[in-house]
Amino acid sequence: APAPGSNPAFLQQQNSQRDAILAALNLNIFARHADRVRMANIAQMVNVLQAMLMTDGPKMVRTPTYYVFKMYVPFQDAVFLPVAYDAGTYTEGDVTLPRIDAIAAKTKDGKIVVSLTNLDPDRPADFAVAVPGATAAHGEVLTAPKVNSVNTFAAPGTVVPKPVSAEVADGKLSVALPPASVTVLTLQ
Repeated sequence: APAPGSNPAFLQQQNSQRDAILAALNLNIFARHADRVRMANIAQMVNVLQAMLMTDGPKMVRTPTYYVFKMYVPFQDAVFLPVAYDAGTYTEGDVTLPRIDAIAAKTKDGKIVVSLTNLDPDRPADFAVAVPGATAAHGEVLTAPKVNSVNTFAAPGTVVPKPVSAEVADGKLSVALPPASVTVLTLQ
């Protein structure tokens, strides 16, 4: 629905953590089809549907979708790597999906980057996957107090990436994923 008080014809709409999750899921779909999808971008940049930025005169705020795109920068020009994992399922009504959506890629400088999206809005998830040769991991998580949390001009830091703690031991990556979150890790 359009933002209250805005002209409905302008399609201005606030952007929430739920929109960030959708952006991550779509980018993951594109990555899985990298053999055919050479480029993906967002069409509406400012003040409209799924916008990256919201403005009001001289004021500007970054949306959760902005932060997903920023977190996914390491995937640009990287080579997609298949990921095998079983994190269970998430069911809403008649729809059942994998609880965690994951992709991995190898960057031009040889680093492995992994994106993990927890679709469950209520439950955290412990994620583990084999990562032969890795010794450490660092990255960020985008999470929020609620799935419908937004950044506003009064509270621009409600939904922002924060450092995440991940463990690599015996060739296995382990990380706790908050509910309704997007996590991007770089493996060493």
